[in-house]
Amino acid sequence: MRSHAMHGGHAPASDAAAARKFFDLGMTCATGAGDLVSAHKWFNLAAMHGDQQASARRVEIAAELSESEIAAAQRAARDWLANQ
Repeated sequence: MRSHAMHGGHAPASDAAAARKFFDLGMTCATGAGDLVSAHKWFNLAAMHGDQQASARRVEIAAELSESEIAAAQRAARDWLANQ
């Protein structure tokens, strides 16, 4: 798995593009489908790619989820990463 470390204080372009894609998926799940577990997963992945707004949204979503739902979202994010 490649590193998602920041370079010179900025995310590499590929990380920024991935973060935007994941953030958009999180927003779609949170607002359109109302699937907060999936939204948390996508915001988690976006945050891993350096998106601070995604980190904030993930915290907001987590406040609406049970511990088991948060665990499921985290597991889904790990599974997604493992299959890339």
